[in-house]
Amino acid sequence: MPERQVSVDEATLVADLQELEPVRKSLRVRADVAKAFRVFTEEMDSWWPRTHHIGKSPMKRVVVEGRPMGAIYTDQEDGTVCPWGSVVTWEPPHLFVMAWQIRPDWTFEPDLGKCSEVEVRFTPADDGTTLVELEHRHIERHGAGWSKMHESVNGGWIGVLEKFGAQVDAA
Repeated sequence: MPERQVSVDEATLVADLQELEPVRKSLRVRADVAKAFRVFTEEMDSWWPRTHHIGKSPMKRVVVEGRPMGAIYTDQEDGTVCPWGSVVTWEPPHLFVMAWQIRPDWTFEPDLGKCSEVEVRFTPADDGTTLVELEHRHIERHGAGWSKMHESVNGGWIGVLEKFGAQVDAA
């Protein structure tokens, strides 16, 4: 049987998939775990950047339905509801995992098998602060364009978490 020739693009893709590390970010907030979890989930609308949405019109608010398989969506100014995630794990006040249902072209992905996950852990420290650790993983599930998405969320989570931290500290 003749040996199959692998193209350079296929070889690069395989190497990239093997090397793909999850996006990991962390910060410490001046709040207990219950408050940090609440602000991250129930009060996401108070800190999520208004520019970070996939709707067709400006965003009015972000909603996180606090339960397993709860929806995560934005209400848009044109009256539409724009889904962009689902709650995978809901374990207040220590763990929140959501399916990132956004395609690399910044549209909604209904198939959970083609979505990455964002896990956020809240760990108390002895000094009353909380370590918040975010891991955005399985980005390769998005298929073509996953590397661009990896690059975007790697930089994007920095600013988003800064806004979250500022809101926790102010609340």
